[in-house]
Amino acid sequence: MCKLKKLDENMEDGTSSDTDDDVSISSETDSDSSDSTNEIVDSTNTVPVTHSENEEDDEDEVVKAIRKEREKCREHPPDIQSEDFVVDISFHPQNDIIAAATITGDVILHKYTNESTEILNTLELHTKACRDIEFSKDGNILYSCSKDKSIMISDCNTGKLKQFYDNAHDDPLYCLLVMDENLLASGDDNGTVKLWDIRKSDPICSLKEMDDYVSCMATTEVQKYLVCTSGDGTITSLDLRNRKLHIQSEVYEAELTSMAIMRSETKLLVGSSNGTLYLFNWGEFGYHSDEFPGIKHGINCLLPVTENIVVCACEDGVLRATHLFPQRHLGVVGQHQLSVESLDISNDGQFIASCSHDQKIKFWNVKYFEDIQVDGKRKAKKAELHHNLPSSKCTNVSDFFSGLI
Repeated sequence: MCKLKKLDENMEDGTSSDTDDDVSISSETDSDSSDSTNEIVDSTNTVPVTHSENEEDDEDEVVKAIRKEREKCREHPPDIQSEDFVVDISFHPQNDIIAAATITGDVILHKYTNESTEILNTLELHTKACRDIEFSKDGNILYSCSKDKSIMISDCNTGKLKQFYDNAHDDPLYCLLVMDENLLASGDDNGTVKLWDIRKSDPICSLKEMDDYVSCMATTEVQKYLVCTSGDGTITSLDLRNRKLHIQSEVYEAELTSMAIMRSETKLLVGSSNGTLYLFNWGEFGYHSDEFPGIKHGINCLLPVTENIVVCACEDGVLRATHLFPQRHLGVVGQHQLSVESLDISNDGQFIASCSHDQKIKFWNVKYFEDIQVDGKRKAKKAELHHNLPSSKCTNVSDFFSGLI
């Protein structure tokens, strides 16, 4: 299993591996970047630009371009540096607040603006890694599940515990899905899914149909099926009305790690550990209708940002946008130094947040997706996988030098 949720035993020792950058020239857009550095930075080396005192009034045009990039107005909140590994994140549905679940079992609430972030509250909930968190629709309740096998339902305003399921599963919990104010689903490391009515003390349904961890769960507004992906390479759909197995797919070669419901809830997109995207018609989960090979890095999570565009967070630390109808890789939304663990989108759709093994939460302004137009007749190019979109903190080489002509 590729994600930190499953590797938290190793991550507690602080071991990790670096990945290579995808871009040739980088320039930080954050306002706290130093304006005194006169360097051109590429993926392999650093070339200093020096000037004598007599040449200070005649700065190199490249240095001026770097300064101009750094002096741009801030369009997103600054990074949040966590003291512990962040396993999951969730935006508040109404306020400018983001919650971070940590490997120590705490949930930290941060308030954010374009200029700053601050900690509002720390909820000390679980004794082991908190693996999944979700807000209620009104944002007053926080749901969380943990490696310690418990599910907690907390009041966000007071921090008090409203409901507690100790030993909710026989195995560590991996994921949680809130379906309405009373109904939620949970999946564990051993392939068991349980349905809960929070007005009752015991689960209303328990099914064991998968042979490995339940990586992700999803349902539509009508809640006819609960669809689960698993580390055993299958998609399993459960009939919620009759509380039994609906259909299970054939076994795929790679772990199925993530899902996104697209196209007005008519399509299901599934990500895999080998980087391939599989597209299913909703309700027809036995075999995919289309597949979309991408970069050869495992996809840890998927986040739909429009009806046709999804952001894929990968093991190489890069967030990439993909257009599905027609199929086209749009480019790089943002990047971390290490594997990306989780994604979420803000209540107004302006920001995406991502957390990584580098213990950082980063924000990306993705408002430009509203205006993206894709030409289905133009042949797709491999270079599109590495093209930096406006939200990326890196600049394309061609874009950078175009300002020097």
